[in-house]
Amino acid sequence: MVPDVVTYNTLIDGCFEHQGSAAAFKLVEEMKSRGVKENAVTHNIMVKSFCKEGNIDEASNAMAKMTESGFSPDCFTYNTMINGYCKAGKMAEAFKMMDEMGRKGLKTDTFTLNSILHTFFLEKKLEDAYNLTMNARKRGYILDEVTYGTLIMGYFKGEQADRALKLWEEMKVKRIVPTVVTYNTIIRGLCLSGKTDHAVDKLNELLEKGLVPDEATSNIIILLRGLCREGMLEKGLTLFNTWISKGKAH
Repeated sequence: MVPDVVTYNTLIDGCFEHQGSAAAFKLVEEMKSRGVKENAVTHNIMVKSFCKEGNIDEASNAMAKMTESGFSPDCFTYNTMINGYCKAGKMAEAFKMMDEMGRKGLKTDTFTLNSILHTFFLEKKLEDAYNLTMNARKRGYILDEVTYGTLIMGYFKGEQADRALKLWEEMKVKRIVPTVVTYNTIIRGLCLSGKTDHAVDKLNELLEKGLVPDEATSNIIILLRGLCREGMLEKGLTLFNTWISKGKAH
C-alpha cells in the first residue's frame, strides 16, 4: 500500500524538524516517484522549515514553486514569510508580503503583527511601529494585550513614557485586561522614567488583583530605591510591609 500525501507530509515535516532538509527532500522525491502529488500543505511545510532555519531565500523559492505548481499561497504561507523576513531584518520584503496579502484579501495574524512591532522597536523605529498598528486597526485588526504590551515596552525604552501611559489608558477603555507581564513592563518603565508615584499605584493595583508578578522582587527594589531618592522612605516602608503582608515577598 502506497502512503498518501497526508502520510508523506507528516513524515516530511518530521524530517525537517529532526533530521534536516536533505532527508526531507529525499522523501519528497520518493513521494513523486510513487506518483503521489504534492499539495498546498507540502509546500507550506517547506516554506515554514526554510524560514525556521533562517534560509529566507530558499523559503522565497519554495513559495514561488508553490505558485508554479498551481497552488495559491494562503494566510499561513504569507504569515510565515512575513515573520521570516522580520527575523532576517528585511522589513521592506515583509511589507511587500503584507501588501500582496491585502490585494488578495488575506490578513496577517496578530502573532505576525506583534513580531513586526517587536522588530521595529529593536531598530528603534517607534513611528513606524505606531503607524503599523494604526493601519492594522483600520484594516479591521483587533489589537490584543500582547500588541499593547509590546508598544508600551517600546515607548518606555524610547524614553516616551507619556505615550506608553496613553496606550495603557487606551487598553482600559477597550477593556483589554493586562497580564502580569504588562504590569511588570509598566511598573519597571515608570520607575526608570522617574515616575515612582505612578509605579507604586500600578504595583498596588497588581497586588490588589491577587496577581503574583514574575519580576516582583526586582520591581520592588527599583521602587524602593526611587522612593528613597525622592525622600519618601516612609512611603517605601509602607509599600514593602503591604507587599509582605500579601505574601509576595520571598
